[in-house]
Amino acid sequence: MGAKLRITEIFYSLQGETSTVGIPTVFIRLTGCPLRCQYCDTAYAFSGGVIYELENILQEIKPYNTKHITVTGGEPLAQEDCHVLLTALCDLNYYVSLETSGAVDISKVDNRVIKVMDLKTPGSDEMHRNLESNIEYLHPQDQVKFVICNKEDYLWAREKVTQHALLEKVGEVLFSPSKEELEPKQLAEWILEDQLQIRMQVQLHKYLWGDQPGH
Repeated sequence: MGAKLRITEIFYSLQGETSTVGIPTVFIRLTGCPLRCQYCDTAYAFSGGVIYELENILQEIKPYNTKHITVTGGEPLAQEDCHVLLTALCDLNYYVSLETSGAVDISKVDNRVIKVMDLKTPGSDEMHRNLESNIEYLHPQDQVKFVICNKEDYLWAREKVTQHALLEKVGEVLFSPSKEELEPKQLAEWILEDQLQIRMQVQLHKYLWGDQPGH
């Protein structure tokens, strides 16, 4: 039996975050997530969706003139066949990134995939779901993301960067201000004050299209 995945949406947009921000990208949003972060902006992907066979997914993305594909959610790794999809995309020579919460085992993710893994801060209300053993499976091309809600989150994230030597382990460490909770300027000032060698990011797609799904 071939791979089947429950998909909320497949859409073409600009990458709003990570080291490829601004690059036209096809997004494959898988349905379902075991977490309930208080700031979640994709709750519409918790349920519903449509079952796709792998070949249907590959056909749907084929017309777009980009090699950049992001598999996201929800939590995409909550569906076991996500691994089949990731490998199939890599085999087709796409530049594949995976957005994952860090709460699900990443050890079986194809090594060609760029993993963008969250570490959930105290302000997320889901810090207890962090599977810190995942850090062992991160590679130099991967990225670790922290969503910062307040000064406590910032200090916690700063400590985790040091504790796990993340700047030496992965290609990028990303700090994002939680929309509506922390002014981007405030986060920028903390980073500069501490001379942290991380990448601060804001969600470009939110500035362009707001919270509209499909962007």
